[in-house]
This record gives sequence, C-alpha cells and structure tokens, in this order.
Amino acid sequence: MKEWWVQVGLLSVPLLAVYLHIPPPKLSPALLSWRSSGGYFNYKDQNIFYRDSTGAVGSSDVVVLLHGFPTSSYDWCKIWEGLTQRFHRVIALDFVGFGFSDKPRPHRYSIFEQASIVEGLVRHLGLRHQRINLLSHDYGDTVAQELLHRSLQPLMFWLLFFLSRPITRLLPCRSELFVSGSGQSSGPTRSLRRQSTGTCGRRCGPMTAISLFLFSILQYINQRKKHRDRWVGALMSTSVPLHLIYGPLDPVNPHPEFLQLYKKVLPMSTVSVLDDHISHYPQLEDPTGFLNAYLNFINSF
Repeated sequence: MKEWWVQVGLLSVPLLAVYLHIPPPKLSPALLSWRSSGGYFNYKDQNIFYRDSTGAVGSSDVVVLLHGFPTSSYDWCKIWEGLTQRFHRVIALDFVGFGFSDKPRPHRYSIFEQASIVEGLVRHLGLRHQRINLLSHDYGDTVAQELLHRSLQPLMFWLLFFLSRPITRLLPCRSELFVSGSGQSSGPTRSLRRQSTGTCGRRCGPMTAISLFLFSILQYINQRKKHRDRWVGALMSTSVPLHLIYGPLDPVNPHPEFLQLYKKVLPMSTVSVLDDHISHYPQLEDPTGFLNAYLNFINSF
C-alpha cells in the first residue's frame, strides 16, 4: 500500500509541474464582459472586485450575493438580470483569493476577514444604514453566518433583513469538499496559478507556492469546526427570516439526511426543494426555478 502511494506521488509531481507551466486559458467573452461591467474597491491594500447594478425603479431593496468555493461572483450570472427586475441594487463581490480579486500570498485567509470585506463594501457603496438582503452559496453561507452573528450584537452598524441560503452546509464541522466542474463559473479563480508567484514562488518553487496558497484558503474548513457554535448559533438565535433553496442531488449536502437535519435544527426556516436532478449549483443548473423560489420568499413579506 505504501509503495502504491509513493508511485502516485512520484507521478503527480511531474504532472503538476507541467500544469503549473501551462499558460492559463484566455478569458471567455462572457467573463471579459463580467469583469468590464464591474469595478474594484480597496480593503487593506487588497483590490476587491465587485459588481453593482441598479435595477427596479420604485424599489429601495438591496441584495448582496455571496459566492461559494472555489468560484466567483460569476456564479450569479444566470439570475442577475432577473434580480435587477426586483431589486433596486444587485451587488456581488469576489472574495479575496477568488475570481478577479487579489490573491495575496502568504496570507491568513479567514471567514472573519471575508465578512469584514463585505462590511467594507457596504460602507464603500454608502449602504451602511440600508437594510440588506443576503443571498449566499456554499463558502458564502459561512460568511453570511458570521455577518448574521455580528448583526445580533448591539453595536452592529447595519441590519441583515433576509437571509436566503441556496445550498448550505449548515454544520460548519462538516469537512466534505465539492469542487465545481461548471466551466466558466470557475474561470477567474484559475488565474491564481499565475498570480501566486511572489517571494515564496522564487524561494520555494511554484508547486510549494501553490500548495501553501491552497492550504491557507482551505482553512475555512477548520474554521467551521472551531466556530461551529458561533455560526450555527447565529442561525438558531436570529429573528431574521431564513430560507433554504435546495437541490436534492447535491453531493455535498446529501438528500434526505441533510434536509431532515436542517429542518430539525432550524424549524423556523422555510424551504424550497427544486427538481430531483438539481445538484450543488442550483442558480446555474436551474436559474428559473431558483429565481422563482427566491423571489417567492422575498415577496412573501
């Protein structure tokens, strides 16, 4: 058994070396358009990409979209136009380390930092005292939970109004990973291969550099374990309306066990279950069904 693993390791090293030296593919026209329609704000010397679209006339509602791992704000592309027909402002960002945002290295990536970046974006856009709707997915769910925890504190400077969670790993102690194979949605994040060759890249080589980057950004899994009570407790304690939009074929949150656990822990939350063939990326796999479920929830208030 040990010899088998050694052989796999020896084979992986040259393959990874070849991969790291292949130039990244050119961005598709869709991704180029997505980037050109957005902008950047600075958070502690890091350039954070975001999109901010003005939509429905006569509405004052704002929605902020939080993407998952390992992708970017482009995950929301198929429902963007539909959201602008309901909300006055539709806002999404690429978390630091993802998409078109900076990918500093070495860096201690954390859910707490990502939550602070969202708060920084809200301040940057002049929405500090505006009621905010959060729509989150995967990694973004945990960021939303941290924001929800902060909103329970008396000094919190902005109010979370609704929290809708398309696919949620409710229990941060879970360690499963699902890496998207959904094409363009993960395109921007691949640029880390070219952007993560700083001091350590020259000192320890590209493979070590990329390994350190991935190890650092994957620490959110351990953070979920460590801060489970804080983040699940925020969901259980809040009076903010919660809604889950669930794809039954999701391998990260398997059906029916996950749904049963979710309803047991959060009986006050409402749930929309999409068609049986919908999996981990419902906003991409079934944008119409997803958007209808979300808007039905929003319009119920």
